[in-house]
Amino acid sequence: MASDEEPARDVDFSDTKKDGVREKISSVSDISDGPTKDLFFLPIPAHLRHYPDRPPLFSVWMNIWIGVAASFLISNLYYSQPLLIQMADAFNVSYESVSNIPTLIQAGYAIGIFFICPLGDLVRRRQLILLLVFSTASLTIGLAVTNNLVVFQILNFLIGLGNMSPQILAPLAADLAGPEHRGFAYSIVLTGMLTGTLMARVLAGVMGEFLSWRVIYYLAIGAQYAIVLMCYWVLPDYPCKNKSLSYRTVLWSMVKYAVTEPLVVQVELMSIATSACFSSYWVTLTFLLGGPPYNYSTLLIGLFGLLGLAGIAMGPFAGRLLDHIPPWHGILVSTILLLVFQAVQTAAAGINISAVIIACIGLDAVRQIQNVSIATNIFSVDIQAISRLNSLYVLAFYGGQLMGTSVGTKVFVEHGWRACAALGMAWYGAQIVIILLRGPNCKRRTWFGYEGGLGMKKV
Repeated sequence: MASDEEPARDVDFSDTKKDGVREKISSVSDISDGPTKDLFFLPIPAHLRHYPDRPPLFSVWMNIWIGVAASFLISNLYYSQPLLIQMADAFNVSYESVSNIPTLIQAGYAIGIFFICPLGDLVRRRQLILLLVFSTASLTIGLAVTNNLVVFQILNFLIGLGNMSPQILAPLAADLAGPEHRGFAYSIVLTGMLTGTLMARVLAGVMGEFLSWRVIYYLAIGAQYAIVLMCYWVLPDYPCKNKSLSYRTVLWSMVKYAVTEPLVVQVELMSIATSACFSSYWVTLTFLLGGPPYNYSTLLIGLFGLLGLAGIAMGPFAGRLLDHIPPWHGILVSTILLLVFQAVQTAAAGINISAVIIACIGLDAVRQIQNVSIATNIFSVDIQAISRLNSLYVLAFYGGQLMGTSVGTKVFVEHGWRACAALGMAWYGAQIVIILLRGPNCKRRTWFGYEGGLGMKKV
């Protein structure tokens, strides 16, 4: 779709043995086209430096490692959620006083998405990732030791603000993999992030039940410093993407992308709607299962979250599939399937538990296909702006999450489970209308229509 694509990188995902090994630097005359030190004082290992004629290769194993790192790093945002009661007791305050802790860390994260993530298009990403992970690891020490609630709240906000590494690693993987493997590479990192989200809540809940709640933060400190070391020894150095741009220009260009690019606007609207559906479903599912006719316990309701593993497992398969078809078709097909599973929820979720299970597994699994399709679609606009485009995608996702949580809860409380499920169907229907407004082969500046037809051949 975009004419700005970089030439495909020298990547061979079919032979991971070769990819993981870079040729030895044969001569001292080889000159790196970038710094030889990280953060001005740490020497970059020679095999990870960027040489113009022999750039470090991107392999499946590096892709998996980035996914694992993203999994542990994204967990920082969710450790506090199951521990609020224990935190209230530890700080000797009311539940209301600690209830804003998850909000503060998410608020910091949203601000960081706008102001820090775009730096991935401006500076060398290896150095940026090292600095960010080291910073959040050091701030987490404060969470583990402080006895002051205000300090704890401020540190949570700062950690949310600095915890941008997963959102820099995801577009980095998609960028380095090249257009022919972009969907698969992104899906690996997305799978890692979704696993981290689930893992964080489970680990924190278990440890809070049997140990001090501070133990999870000590583990987080160790995990983050370990990732810093792994990044230092494993993550190759690549040149910055836009040497001629200033930080101000990067932010302004991101705002322009958000409102002047037809495909970006289409993706933003899709992201808001699908995120609203997802958050509304999971928030109100607790109310549905906890009330009549089911009256399930909190533990049993929590186990339904494990059904989300089906969706997580679908991620890499979805990515591999979407490397062979245009993302527009992936979005359309997955959205239609989401509408079908939401219809099952609307028809019988409050009547028979089997409908809830079918809808839960189906919605989670198909949503991964939709997520990867949407991300691959927006990245195609301009590979030189991949971090800015990812920021817009994530910000739209967060906006939809807020809308889905508030509106979905209100509809459920006032009108019941079926009206809430029907609202989800309406949102999925709106997504189908949005994607059909603009065909898969339109030129970059075309807002509406089907120029180029509906062909599924990926170019």
